[in-house]
Amino acid sequence: MSVKNLKIEGMSCQHCVMSLTKELSNLQELTIKEVNIGTALVEYETDQVSSNELNEAVEAAGFTLISK
Repeated sequence: MSVKNLKIEGMSCQHCVMSLTKELSNLQELTIKEVNIGTALVEYETDQVSSNELNEAVEAAGFTLISK
């Protein structure tokens, strides 16, 4: 398992946190440890969840993934 602290741009409130949490929860092989304004701590198998999938989930919530 890989644990990553994702840096996310564009989040400003708890509604943003809920939106991102919802989108990340759609990735079945990913465990959400914590989501805060501007960051998300997640755990996943790198061979089952790609960087592209993470980026797409963040963008679907309306934000920009700064670092993985």
